[in-house]
Amino acid sequence: MRPKGSADLLSDRRRRALKLLDEDLSLNEVARRVHCAASSVMRWRNDWRRRGADSFRVGFSPGRPRKLTRSQQRRLLRILLKGAIANGYRTELWTTKRVAEVIRRTFHVPCHFNTAGLHLHRFGWTHQKPEPRALERDEKAIERWKRKDLPQVASI
Repeated sequence: MRPKGSADLLSDRRRRALKLLDEDLSLNEVARRVHCAASSVMRWRNDWRRRGADSFRVGFSPGRPRKLTRSQQRRLLRILLKGAIANGYRTELWTTKRVAEVIRRTFHVPCHFNTAGLHLHRFGWTHQKPEPRALERDEKAIERWKRKDLPQVASI
């Protein structure tokens, strides 16, 4: 795995490794001193022999490619803008779990809820956490209690 650091830092590491090889140290000893695998030192040495100074240039590491293309991301945004109810949910809350389900259902791409949160962040949105409510909750009875009983309790 590539270590963290700027391109200059990593190319300096390669230069130090090659300098240590010039001092007739073994691949394993050089690898131990620069904290890498011996196979990396050997690769750097072979690259230096083939390409010379160009071998010190550290390449760009783009990371894993995204699973949704730009057009799919725009389509996802349009879907989310329609609202959660329009997408078959009971409330208008967009939780990361719901967004992940929409991505799986619409684009047939596996999506973890953390990744769905990243998509929301890219759109400038935040996920919404639903308030936990009991299934047995009786909204009419609560409103009746607030109107009738709460004023009496509050006056005590």
